Amino acid sequence: MTARLPGTRALRTFEAAGRHLNFTRAADEVGLTPSAVSYQIKEIEEQLGFALFTRTSRSIQLTLGGAVLFEAAAEALDGLRLAAGRARKLARGSSHLRLSLGARFATNWLLPRLDRFRATNPELELTFDISDEVRDFDMDDVDIAIRFGAGSYDDVRADRLFDTMVVPVCSPELLANGITFESPRDLFGRTLCYVDCEVDGMVWPNWPMWMAAAGVEDFDDQSCVAFAETSHVVQAVTDGGAVGLVELELVEAELSQGRLVRLFDVGVSIGQNLAYHLIYPERSSQDPRIAAFREWILEETGRSL
Repeated sequence: MTARLPGTRALRTFEAAGRHLNFTRAADEVGLTPSAVSYQIKEIEEQLGFALFTRTSRSIQLTLGGAVLFEAAAEALDGLRLAAGRARKLARGSSHLRLSLGARFATNWLLPRLDRFRATNPELELTFDISDEVRDFDMDDVDIAIRFGAGSYDDVRADRLFDTMVVPVCSPELLANGITFESPRDLFGRTLCYVDCEVDGMVWPNWPMWMAAAGVEDFDDQSCVAFAETSHVVQAVTDGGAVGLVELELVEAELSQGRLVRLFDVGVSIGQNLAYHLIYPERSSQDPRIAAFREWILEETGRSL
């Protein structure tokens, strides 16, 4: 009797289990319970007629036959993902450009300028993949991306847009209440917000770093509040009377319109080699859609700088 090959969902479950060698982690990835993963693996083994894993009380390992099938399953699933990515791009058509970018950059920098892009490129439909995760241009439904980092990416072209620094800001209402900040020490005792993250192994500038740059050596950071996103910091500043560290380039509109006020001339650079980059496959550099967006955004960043 010929063995029946497992279906795509079963292969995906097996591939996740073989990659993690942990049924609980595989279950989280494929949206099943660990017992369901174990049951599905047992079904595959019964269909094939040989064991895929050797299990002990402390570990799980692929058998020799399981290792062969794991390699084939991974290749097959990658092939399906690649084909699905290409099919989605073909279905979108030649006038549709899909851009991947982080929420912070999208909300604070791109969206206020989007009407200018649409005015100069009315034939292009621009849609977004809002994510900070690295995307695969072959497998994911993405044509082009904006990422913050060193610009060192495999098999892609990276155009440097601009670097950035963090500066302290407050709401105009806070100053209207008679509060003055004549020196950095005047910030002591106030709620101080910042973004808590790392980029390419470098810590995002926080209040101790800013105070050190301002020449303050005895700063106590107990009143600091960390957020995951700049938008949350801005919200705390505008609604709660906090003082926040934000990227200067991403709050240009708020500063120019008076919704935020910059305090002091001290800023902390994110890192000499770190900047926002426009990235896309080298083979797509002559794509008219990408060329049009590249020309526009490089002009915009040159204008803003």
